[in-house]
Amino acid sequence: MKLFKAYCQDFFRYRYLLYNLVGRDFKLKYRRSVLGVIWSVLNPLLMNVVMVIVFSTIMDMRSAGIKNFSVYLIIGQLLFSFFNEATSVAMGSVLSSAPLLRKVYIPKYIFPLEKVTFSLVNCLFSFIALIIVMVVTRAPLHLTVILALYPLMTLFVFSLGIGLILATLAVFFRDIMHLWNVFTTALMYFSAIFYDPMGLQTSPSVLFLQKFISFNPVYWYITAFRGVVLDGRLLTSAEILVCGICGIVALIVGLLVFRKYQDKFVLHM
Repeated sequence: MKLFKAYCQDFFRYRYLLYNLVGRDFKLKYRRSVLGVIWSVLNPLLMNVVMVIVFSTIMDMRSAGIKNFSVYLIIGQLLFSFFNEATSVAMGSVLSSAPLLRKVYIPKYIFPLEKVTFSLVNCLFSFIALIIVMVVTRAPLHLTVILALYPLMTLFVFSLGIGLILATLAVFFRDIMHLWNVFTTALMYFSAIFYDPMGLQTSPSVLFLQKFISFNPVYWYITAFRGVVLDGRLLTSAEILVCGICGIVALIVGLLVFRKYQDKFVLHM
């Protein structure tokens, strides 16, 4: 409790710095872009069109039990892209802020937090692409869409926890940046972004794959989001527990690891 109280006090004190850092990153990302923030919508939209064409040609997604593959796919794309971007930029946030940290005192966790928050803002803009796909495919708008806030915010907490761990590791082991790119590439295929693992034909290898995927927290966040937005159902007790517990555990571990080693950062940057 003392740890969370200390972090909350620091966060309240430096909240304006957090806002300014998010605003700065937002301006830097789009200042030389002709399309600007519109690219956050066009990018997932164009990727969705390409992937729908490719996977619809290779396999019939309707026979796999996926009713609206376009919406199903873009939800997986957006949430996994958020997790991937948030953890990747948080990983290098402390190293990139080394010149500033040497001159003035700023709570070091502010930088991973800012990067994950910035990724969330980008993700929220990208949801316009989801709305466009739902309108074009005439997907029904369910009242349960409000419940999508739960998997999204718990994914934010989970990403922040992982980001704090990665930011700590990156200070001492630079190679973690390259290894994480390889890991997230493999993780993408085990997050059921473009297929439904429960709709595959049963076989020993498929049963093993289903069980393996069930241990992937990102899969649970994506599945929960799809359930309330695409299927119009309530969150299951398993989804509520897994999403919440994974987020809280990742954040606690991340804060403990970060706090333990943060005083040694300056010696290795």
